[in-house]
Amino acid sequence: MKRFLWLIPAIALSMPGGAHALEPAANADADNTARNARDREGTTIQPIDQGNSEGDIAITQSIRKAVVANDSLSMNAKNVKIVTIDGEVTLRGPVKTPAEKATIVAAAGRTVGVKRVNDQIEVEKNP
Repeated sequence: MKRFLWLIPAIALSMPGGAHALEPAANADADNTARNARDREGTTIQPIDQGNSEGDIAITQSIRKAVVANDSLSMNAKNVKIVTIDGEVTLRGPVKTPAEKATIVAAAGRTVGVKRVNDQIEVEKNP
């Protein structure tokens, strides 16, 4: 398998835009595929960073239940990343509309135990 690894950089460089074609464009629409590629760098909070305290777990569960139970939200909105660390909730991912974003942020804000909501939700340009 190792002998074929050299093909990946060669293919990337032969693509229009070179190797940068693999990276999400600054003006690209919000979607999980591009964002997941960005997240591999390890510079953003990810679900693996979820706090292990009972309080943090309870907060994340409560917000997730509220989001999933809301039938007005799109599947993208229901899949927003919710990560709680020491009572601080980070929300990340794409949603279809500003109303969906506001609904999720509000659900997090009214959850018992939340100290701060870090809203990193992105609204799709072309829902």
